[in-house]
Amino acid sequence: MSEKQPDVTPELTSTIHLSALRSVPKPRPLEEIYSLLSTEERQVVSQLPKDCGMLIVIAGPSRGSRFLIDQAEVSVGRSSEADISLDDVTVSRSHARITKSVSGECEIFDNQSLNGTYLNGVAITQSRLAVGDEIQIGKFRLTYFNGKGNS
Repeated sequence: MSEKQPDVTPELTSTIHLSALRSVPKPRPLEEIYSLLSTEERQVVSQLPKDCGMLIVIAGPSRGSRFLIDQAEVSVGRSSEADISLDDVTVSRSHARITKSVSGECEIFDNQSLNGTYLNGVAITQSRLAVGDEIQIGKFRLTYFNGKGNS
């Protein structure tokens, strides 16, 4: 008669590299976001038509760049053919796209990019945009504004 061996479940271990983790920023009040804009940027944002959106690079490379979202679909990527061309190796050629509904609401989609698309510090595949949202694509941090409720 053989002795029954106790069930042994192998232990799994993994390594977490803490440097790869991102902290999720606390949402900024709109007043603070507007305070980061120059006088000219505040004026441009306040005059946006109700059916348009705009991305402004508030931090990171190309600070101050503005991108109008006035088409039904806007491509974002490293490619020179992208509607919003972000020239850096941390950005995929066809990184993301932003769609705009007839009512002017915008939604962002990640195009299965290598480094991902982040909305307010959280990786997303698809999400609706709201005024003050921060989009991170590679090293670029862009803030979303639209023609509804900007002051």
